[in-house]
Amino acid sequence: MKLSIIIPVYNEEKFVSEIIKRVKNVKLPKTIKQIIVVNDGSTDKTKTKLNQIKGILLINLPSNQGKGAAIKAGLKKATGDYVLVQDADLEYDPQDIPSLLEPILTKKAQVVYGSRFLGPHKNMLFWHQMGNKFLSFMTNLLFNTTLSDMEVCYKLIPTKLLKSFNLKQNRFGFEPEVTAKILKSDTRIYEVPISYAGREFHEGKKITWKDGIKAFFLIIKYRLFN
Repeated sequence: MKLSIIIPVYNEEKFVSEIIKRVKNVKLPKTIKQIIVVNDGSTDKTKTKLNQIKGILLINLPSNQGKGAAIKAGLKKATGDYVLVQDADLEYDPQDIPSLLEPILTKKAQVVYGSRFLGPHKNMLFWHQMGNKFLSFMTNLLFNTTLSDMEVCYKLIPTKLLKSFNLKQNRFGFEPEVTAKILKSDTRIYEVPISYAGREFHEGKKITWKDGIKAFFLIIKYRLFN
């Protein structure tokens, strides 16, 4: 099997070289990797560092357009059977990717999500945790499912299925949009525990409470409309 790993990057000069190194080094059973890095208009030294890294497919967007836009740009170049998004910071550990692949390789599932709440994790900010749990609760209520972590970055999705969606969200709204469209396609989502080492705003975290409010309305929107 071939796995396309899309890494959207915006102003991550401190971490981008290390996360790509970790993605390259992770051993994936029966799987080859395509690593697609999308530089989302970074204004620091990220682009310079990326130009020095071999073995990746690099896409440079002319300006900052958001995580969803970067993922969509990477998806156009994805040639794998499956797609996985990897954040460019060090919150998510690529060593968890084999755990995500296992239900696919053993034919237990079509779509696999990691869950930060089922695995070991560094304590999140209280309101981040409450916001994540509330959004997962709303997803479960509206779509009759039992997800514990809808907002997780690690989503392993068949490329054909992901490309079939008319994805519209350019920023963090990608997470509720893609989850809603997966569930509306009558595809159940399999969850596995993953580790998580969340960072704080002073360390460069970008998602805010405003994105959480938008996600709430997007869950409702995509339940009612396409």
